[in-house]
Amino acid sequence: MPAVADHLAAIRERLAKAAERVGRTASDVELLAVSKTFPVEAIQEAIDAGQTLFGENKAQELLAKQPALPSRLRWHIIGHLQSNKVRKILPIVEAIHSVDSLDLAKDINRIAAELGLFPKVYLEINVAAESTKFGFSPPVVREQLEALYALDRLEIQGLMCIPPFSANAEDSRRYFVLLRGLRDDLEKLGGAPLPRLSMGMSHDFEIAIEEGSTIVRVGSAIFGSR
Repeated sequence: MPAVADHLAAIRERLAKAAERVGRTASDVELLAVSKTFPVEAIQEAIDAGQTLFGENKAQELLAKQPALPSRLRWHIIGHLQSNKVRKILPIVEAIHSVDSLDLAKDINRIAAELGLFPKVYLEINVAAESTKFGFSPPVVREQLEALYALDRLEIQGLMCIPPFSANAEDSRRYFVLLRGLRDDLEKLGGAPLPRLSMGMSHDFEIAIEEGSTIVRVGSAIFGSR
């Protein structure tokens, strides 16, 4: 089996080529290695291959792994975050990709103030109105944007989405276009830049890059099947 280092090299090459196809450069897109369910030994292989940015879905898994790995790593939380886990993860994560409601945003803002932190966050958008997924609907995020911007501890980076899974990566494109268009609308509505788009996973990250993603969340294509 190819090693994690080989997988990473291949992903980085594909990332660069996808960016070049639309007049971007590889430096325009960050590669977030999604290490959920994989052991620290696999993560260490990725570190040895030069990867320093990792994402976990579950707070408890991040809390278990983080102390066993180098302190220089950058961690993002990308899965649904329960309010009762916010206090524990805020000091160790660089960004939260899954702010999926105004209530959660308020909780993060309150706890961040108590801890003296200014967390970077992405607003998760439920682009296909799937009942099984968390996230703001486009109408609700428009309605609540002013209230979100009033939360003075949050540094709102941009938007995140998880399109419906399809074996055909091209099927994700319309959802990435939707997210980018919503971002543009919110920038005008809120009068503030939202420069970051967290979109694209192992099976469709190249399409996401072509449509403007600034950070792709790649797990199985790096670490193997779960």
